[in-house]
Amino acid sequence: MLQIRPETRQGCGKPDGDHHDRMSTTPAVTGIIESILYTDDLPRATAFYRAVLGLEPMTGDPARFQALRAGAAQVLLLFKRGATLEPMALPGGVIPPHDGQGPHHIGFAIAAADYGGWKERLAAAGIAIESEVRWERGGRSLYFRDPDGHAVELVTPGIWPNY
Repeated sequence: MLQIRPETRQGCGKPDGDHHDRMSTTPAVTGIIESILYTDDLPRATAFYRAVLGLEPMTGDPARFQALRAGAAQVLLLFKRGATLEPMALPGGVIPPHDGQGPHHIGFAIAAADYGGWKERLAAAGIAIESEVRWERGGRSLYFRDPDGHAVELVTPGIWPNY
């Protein structure tokens, strides 16, 4: 496992010395493919993300998880809380155990032109908007809760330097 020494330069994430030379050859990360939320009721959570956000199911196991298409190359994985505490052996290898407790946060990208339409859709579905934020870069966010209490954000471009 790669260890980052404590003499990393403050604030820039780049180590000093020969360690920096080795780190400069790190292959690029090209994105986040999977985001995970844990749920107490997998069918209820799956129905919510399908009905409210229109996410399309791809594959799943009714006792353990559901994978939903959340964009061109992104997957939202819904896992039954407690169902992934043991390693999962597959023909090609082993998935390490994982789990989570408490409310989490997830943000979904939306077009700026669709912001009002999303507000209307949430209102029509009886989903309360918990908060709205106008970001200094020009982006906007809508926050609401899913049935497990996770904070769901719909966000337009203009909140981060890269979005």
